[in-house]
Amino acid sequence: MQPDLSAPSAPTGRRCVVPGSYDPVTNGHLDVVARAAALFDEVVVAVLHNPDKGGAFEVEHRLELLRASLGDAPGVSVQAFGGRLLVDVCRDLGAAHVVKGLRSGADLEYERPMALMNRHLSGLETVFVMADPRWQHVSSTLVRQVSAYGGDVSGLVPDVVRDALVARREAQR
Repeated sequence: MQPDLSAPSAPTGRRCVVPGSYDPVTNGHLDVVARAAALFDEVVVAVLHNPDKGGAFEVEHRLELLRASLGDAPGVSVQAFGGRLLVDVCRDLGAAHVVKGLRSGADLEYERPMALMNRHLSGLETVFVMADPRWQHVSSTLVRQVSAYGGDVSGLVPDVVRDALVARREAQR
């Protein structure tokens, strides 16, 4: 069976969304954003959150940390979206693509059904990029855990994030 070339139309243009909770942003996240920026004209880093759930950092603080970590990256913006489907966020932004980083086969197995559902719902295409080997072991969860017990996360996250994690740990004492 041949693919239907008249499949659901998606927005045109070269804008993508790089979604995540970014709680906190890691160097692995920044690598995926940089690689997305090399492929697309515009990149929206979408901080997705469930308004009913808390996080290590409040959403506004995550946005600040992301903006400080990204600096003045051309064509890259940061926005927060709560309690919405990713396909609706992308439709509102006029983005036809989502970019996701994969650290392992387990990440692919987790992401594949979501990518297929997003395409089914709206024609949204997901572009997977393999994680740089330097960051394959890094996740926000591990970074939070290591930092919470006094471990040094330097080199795994931007310095501004490391400092925020240390301040958070000291405030919880």
